Amino acid sequence: MEVLVGLPPLDLVIQGEARSAAHRLWSPGCWSYLHPQQGHSRILTRLQGSDPIFNMSVDFMRPVYNLEPKYRVTMLTREEWTRGPGTPPAVKGFVWFTDGSRTAEGTGAGVYGQSVNRRLSIPLGKHATVFQAEVYAILACAHEMEAQDWPEKYVSICSDSQAALKALQAAKTTSPLVRQCQQALNDICPACRGAILGPWSRRSERE
Repeated sequence: MEVLVGLPPLDLVIQGEARSAAHRLWSPGCWSYLHPQQGHSRILTRLQGSDPIFNMSVDFMRPVYNLEPKYRVTMLTREEWTRGPGTPPAVKGFVWFTDGSRTAEGTGAGVYGQSVNRRLSIPLGKHATVFQAEVYAILACAHEMEAQDWPEKYVSICSDSQAALKALQAAKTTSPLVRQCQQALNDICPACRGAILGPWSRRSERE
């Protein structure tokens, strides 16, 4: 009957929904492994045994809150960036630029420290999204500043991703990566009196 009406077999649909639900529960740590070979627990065991990708952690967790960020997110416009030579007046201190991109070969993050002539290029494999690469680039920048302990007390981190900036600005997040980046920025900001993150390319206005 399914062939006649163009529908997928019902048993395969049910199995797919069960596997999807099991993986969705496992991702935020809501799945119990008391009896992995018994009952419904076998669904996840078989799923993770079918492909190693299902054993990878996902960028999802229960909601957490960042109610008092120690950094400041500023959305600069194209006009502010092109009004005159050099960077806008709001971008001062140690200036860093971050970016994330994806090609057929994979995803990567890049960091450039204009004030210290420091460059980082970080491959992220084939499964990371562009959004994750953008956030990871900011996270890598924060870790780099913390590790080097430069004396400058003001830092500007410029990202061209409005999605990443808005995620870091939000009080609530369900992304472990965004949460880790928020914590890293909060850790460095007591020493540098806050960080500014603002779109620095024309592409950001079309996101």
